[in-house]
Amino acid sequence: MKRWKRSVRYTAAFCLLAAAIAAFFCLNVCVGSVEISLEDILGSMAGRAIDRTARRILWDIRLPRASAALILGGALALAGYLLQSFFRNPIAGPFVLGISSGAKMAVALVMVFLLGRAVRVSAVTLIAAAFLGAMLSMGFVLLLSRRLEQMSTLVVSGVMIGYICSAVTELVVTFAEDADIVNLHNWSRGSFSGMTWDNVAVMAGVTAAAFAAVFLLAKPLSAYELGEAYARNLGVDVRLLRAAMVLLSSVLSACVVAYAGPISFVGMAAPHLVKHLLGTSRPILMIPACFLGGGAFCLFCDLLARNLLAPTELGISTVTAVFGAPVVLWVMIRRNRERAV
Repeated sequence: MKRWKRSVRYTAAFCLLAAAIAAFFCLNVCVGSVEISLEDILGSMAGRAIDRTARRILWDIRLPRASAALILGGALALAGYLLQSFFRNPIAGPFVLGISSGAKMAVALVMVFLLGRAVRVSAVTLIAAAFLGAMLSMGFVLLLSRRLEQMSTLVVSGVMIGYICSAVTELVVTFAEDADIVNLHNWSRGSFSGMTWDNVAVMAGVTAAAFAAVFLLAKPLSAYELGEAYARNLGVDVRLLRAAMVLLSSVLSACVVAYAGPISFVGMAAPHLVKHLLGTSRPILMIPACFLGGGAFCLFCDLLARNLLAPTELGISTVTAVFGAPVVLWVMIRRNRERAV
């Protein structure tokens, strides 16, 4: 009976996440300064002729943007889940540990250096730069984790690393050309605007490969969550597993930063919301659910960022912080209560 109830809950949770993604995706495509009806969208997809302006907005702006929000939101939530499992800390995430800031610093350096010499910056170059920056920050965090026993101190150290990287980024921007400063400023606020189908294709390929690799780690992750000693007794190579978690979380974070800039709180909040929805922390369920939850979360926040103060567009991190920060505070309060009991 208990197994049947769990199965029903898991099925309902995944159906709810899928429905949320479908609803927010449709709203992102339909709603805006130019309203496009669902009938016109379906007609355009079926090959029927619609208004030329509406068609360009649909295919060149809104569909690529909504697809990017879905993919990158899922990638960010998955990176957060891996980091929380790695550090066994509920508030670990790419943003709070300074990983996103490290990636941002590296991308800013590459953009200013290459654009200043009239060199075209490719998507692969940006992802590679963001990955190196993310790995640099992650390396400092790992070194500190060996010397600091309390995870709360480690998180504070990660925040300090993030501030250092942000300071370096601001210093770099000071010496950039005026046109580059505008691009860097818009990108550093976090945004899904300006996405193209070529961008979506690259990010989808990188994220799909990383997702498949993370999903293959579901079984060793289940053992790892019960303790390193238990995992070793089951034959899990803990060192290799931890290295894979670091690399995959860095790749996912780098992909997000390279295209959309640093986005806060999604990697921290989405895994907790999904875990509460499922009622379990089993990796084989959490991995796909985190991806769906992160995608739905970013689609919802991007919808508000575009339309809340239209025609002015808010930075995506502004909206994600409003909804993500209370979740993190709730997790911290709940954890303290459980310790007190």
